[in-house]
Amino acid sequence: MKTIIKLYVPLLLAGLMLVAGCTKDFEKINTDPTAIAQDQYNPNFLLSTAQLNYTGSIDFAYETWRGNLIYASTMMQGMSSVISYWAGDKYMLNEGYTAAYWEKAYPDQVKYAADLVEFTKGKSQYNNVYQMGRIWKALIFERLTDLYGDVPYFEAGRGYYTANLYPKYDAQQAIYTDLLKEVDEASTALNASGDKVTGDLVFAGDIAKWKRFGNSLMLRMAMRLTKADATLAQAYINKAVGKTMTSDADNAFFKHDSNGARVTQNRNAQVLLGDGGQENYYTRWSSTFINYLKTNNDPRLGKVAVTKLYLTDGTKDQNPAFVTNPAVQKGMPNGKDLSGIAGRDVRQDPSYTDFTDYSSPNPGMLKRDGNTFILTYAQTELLWAEAAQRYGIGGSAASHYNAGVTAAMTYLSQYDPSMAVNGTDAATYLAAHPYVAASGLDMIATQYWAHTITMLDFYETWSNWRRTGIPALVPIVYPNTNTGGVIPRRFPYPLFEGVTNAVNYKAASAAVPGGDKLVGKVWWDK
Repeated sequence: MKTIIKLYVPLLLAGLMLVAGCTKDFEKINTDPTAIAQDQYNPNFLLSTAQLNYTGSIDFAYETWRGNLIYASTMMQGMSSVISYWAGDKYMLNEGYTAAYWEKAYPDQVKYAADLVEFTKGKSQYNNVYQMGRIWKALIFERLTDLYGDVPYFEAGRGYYTANLYPKYDAQQAIYTDLLKEVDEASTALNASGDKVTGDLVFAGDIAKWKRFGNSLMLRMAMRLTKADATLAQAYINKAVGKTMTSDADNAFFKHDSNGARVTQNRNAQVLLGDGGQENYYTRWSSTFINYLKTNNDPRLGKVAVTKLYLTDGTKDQNPAFVTNPAVQKGMPNGKDLSGIAGRDVRQDPSYTDFTDYSSPNPGMLKRDGNTFILTYAQTELLWAEAAQRYGIGGSAASHYNAGVTAAMTYLSQYDPSMAVNGTDAATYLAAHPYVAASGLDMIATQYWAHTITMLDFYETWSNWRRTGIPALVPIVYPNTNTGGVIPRRFPYPLFEGVTNAVNYKAASAAVPGGDKLVGKVWWDK
C-alpha cells in the first residue's frame, strides 16, 4: 500500500500542477487563431448580404421567377406568357410557387437583417449601420406582409437569441404600425458625423441619401394605409414632408455583377434571358401594358419594348437588329396558351401574326450586371401627388404628378444609356396629357402601375393595384381558374408552415378575410 502511495502521489501532484497551468491559459490555448471573435466581426458584411438577397435568391432567382414574374407580372398584365407553368397568367394556384417568397425571405433576407440589428443594437460605434439595418428589415417585412397578410414579425428571425422556434403570426395592422415607427426613428437617428458604413451596396454609405430613402419608404408605407387607417397614414405622411427623394440621383437600386454566375447576376435577367427555360421566347410584354403606352403616344414605348429580339425558340441568341420602332410594338394578350384549342391558343388570337412580332423587354433592361430597382424618386413623387390630391398634404398634386411622370421616363437611362428619355419628350407628353384634378387619383395610380412595371418590381405593382383598384384591369377568361375568374388578391400561406409552425399557422390561416386562398385579402386591402 505504501509503495502504491509513493508511486502515485508525485504523479497526482504533477497532474494538479498541469491542470492549474492549463486553466490559467485555457482561453488562449483553446482559441482558434484564425477565427474571428464577435468583437472583431464587421457587421457591414451582414448589410451587404441582406441587400443582395433582397433582390432575389442566389439559388437561381428562385422566388423572383415564381413570385415576381410568374405570378405578379402576369396578374398585373405587365407581362404575358404561354408557358404552361406560368400559373399566375391563368389565375391558377401552384402552392409551391406562391410559397416561394416566404420560403426564401425568412432564411435569406429576414435572418441577415435581424442579425444585423441584433448585433449592432446599443453599440454607438455602429449607429449608422444599425439604423440602416432597421430600415432594410422594414423594407423586407413590408413586402412579406403585403404578399401574405399576417406574418411572423416581432418574433421572426430571433430564434437564436430567444430560443423561440415557433414565432406567432402578427396582425398586419400591428406590423405596419411598427414598420412606420421603425423607419421614422431610424431615418432620424442616422448621423452623417457617425460611423462610416462600408458594406452599403446601394448608396455607398451616403447618409443623406439613406435619410431620403428612409422617409420615401415611410411615405410609401403610410400610403398603403389610405383605406385601412387614414389617420395613421396622414400622421406619417406629414412626418415625411420635405425629407424624401429629390431626383433620379436618389433612386435606390442594386447594381449586379455578371462575374458571380447565379449568385450575383441580376435575377430578372436570369429568368427572362431563358436561363432556366424558354422565357426569353414565350414570355412577352402584355398587350394591356403596350396598348396603354401606344394609345397615349408615351415616349417610353420605344425604349422599353423591342420586336424581333429572338427569331426562333431554338436558340437563346439575340438578334442584334431588334426593332425599337414604337409603331410596330405589340403586346401579347394574357390568358392564352399553345393548346391548339380555339379561344385559348394565342396563335388563333386576332393579334397574332408571328411570335417574333410580340414585344420583348429591351435588352438594356435584362443585363446580367444590370440594376434591380428598389424604390425611386418617380414612385415617391407620384405618392406625393396622391397625398396632395387625397389629403391636401405636401404641396401641389399637379406639380408632384408632373415630376413623377417625368422621372418615370428619365430614370430609364439607369438601365442603359440607350434607353434615355430626355426631358423635352417628357414635357411634350405632359403637355398632351395635363393633370386633371377631377380624375387625378386615377391618373396617378395608372402612372404608378406603368412605372413599377418598367421597374420590373411587379410585387409593388400588385400591392398598389390592390390598394387602389386602378387601372381597371379586365380579368382574363380561362377555364377552371382557382379564383372564379377574378384577379388574385394575396398569396396563400405555405403548406409547410402547417408542419413546422402548426399552431400559429392554423390560427392565422383561419383568420384571413375571404379565406386563406388567392382571393383572400390582407388587412389594408379594402
